Amino acid sequence: MSVWDGLGLGFGNALTLANLGWALLGCFLGTAVGVLPGIGPALTIALLLPITFQVEATGAFILFCGIFYGAMYGGSTTSILLNTPGESGSIITALEGAKMARNGRAGPALATAAIGSFVAGTIGTLGISFLGPVVVEFALLLGPAEYFSLMVLCFVTVSAVLGGSALRGLTSLAFGLLLGLVGIDLQTGQPRMTFGIPELLDGVNVVLVAVALFAVGETLFLAWRHVEGGAKVLPVGNIMPSRADLKRSWKPWLRGSLLGFPFGVMPAGGTEMPTMLSYYAERKLVAPEHAHEFGTTGAIEGVAGPEAANNAAAAGILVPMLTLGLPTSATAAIMLSAFQSYGINPGPMLFEQQAPLVWTLIASLYVANVMLVVLNLPLVGLWARILKVPQPQLYAGILVFATIGTYGISNSVMDLVLLYSIGTVGMFMRRFDFPTAPVVIGMILGPMAEQNLRQALTISQGDWMAFLTRPGSAMLLALALVALLGPRVWALVRR
Repeated sequence: MSVWDGLGLGFGNALTLANLGWALLGCFLGTAVGVLPGIGPALTIALLLPITFQVEATGAFILFCGIFYGAMYGGSTTSILLNTPGESGSIITALEGAKMARNGRAGPALATAAIGSFVAGTIGTLGISFLGPVVVEFALLLGPAEYFSLMVLCFVTVSAVLGGSALRGLTSLAFGLLLGLVGIDLQTGQPRMTFGIPELLDGVNVVLVAVALFAVGETLFLAWRHVEGGAKVLPVGNIMPSRADLKRSWKPWLRGSLLGFPFGVMPAGGTEMPTMLSYYAERKLVAPEHAHEFGTTGAIEGVAGPEAANNAAAAGILVPMLTLGLPTSATAAIMLSAFQSYGINPGPMLFEQQAPLVWTLIASLYVANVMLVVLNLPLVGLWARILKVPQPQLYAGILVFATIGTYGISNSVMDLVLLYSIGTVGMFMRRFDFPTAPVVIGMILGPMAEQNLRQALTISQGDWMAFLTRPGSAMLLALALVALLGPRVWALVRR
């Protein structure tokens, strides 16, 4: 199926009343949680994962992608009005956006962030549409050895490179791999690490772990660190940007979009690096008469570029998840677990076996982008008022929804024990700066890596050198080694 045929099929399904409703609900919820500090898309999707047992797959994924895109939009509101980034990708937006707000220009800052998000989201979705099938063609050439090496690269980059500490990241990954091994071994039929508990024979549910870490763990941590009073929300004022603001913003929007998308596609890309690069690029390229605004009154270029880069990188994250089955962020890992809840395995065959689902999902991303502009610009005053919701009530509501949703999956008390046990571990992981994303990624990819390892060794009759003699596998393992040791060697050489 060609890209144009796929998009035609996708828009035909996406523009039905039911799917438009799911997209609108996802965009609304995503923007709301993006606005609230500390309540990001990963937590929200984790909280809603139990609905996958009640809702058909297409509707659920349209909802999740709407939340994902909406949270990227909403994150700028907190950064600009409170100078409190809710997501790591919004940190750079706060540098100039908060200064613009303090100088009475919060409205234009929010507007340029919303329009920049629309431009970047559209460019990113075009990238998914046309790059996805190309990556699929490449992925079909990979064998079990290459897939295992690719997963090792993903483990290393997500755990050791993106976190503040390689040791903490790899420890979190090991915890996730351990959880992924619980249950019956598919090769031998023997139970592993079940401790005689019958409920663990089927393994630990990925949905349960995601809800525990990103809903219960995050909420307990936020409640633990809660301080009464909170920050003052700055007034929004007139949101319409002037003609001069638009003239200064359109080039940063395009530059940020083209810079952010490739970083999202890469296993170690993330949203932090492209936003920083975009900010520094705009500082160098700004017109001389506006250079003094950076760091003082707030330059609109410093909001437009990073916000576009942030949203384009977020769109790029969906490419490796859909085409290779590799999650490169916490949100992508949770969405991957949702696919598995439906018995769907993202990867190169997804575009063939689930073509209506994939293309409807991609078409819905275009629809969501339009909806988000309509929701963000006129309703920016409403989003600002959401910041005044009392946080204790918010935390209590999240815990109630997490508990009800988890119990509804299997009606098992053991699941609730696991939910709050792993949630407490997640709280302490946040307290001591252990990243939580590698746990979910390790749990999802660990069993897949094990199966590919066994298949590769079966094909090579137990010869471990097969991973080094196959060029693709050797190159991927070399990249993983460089990613793991490179920063440490470089730091040693500089010292």
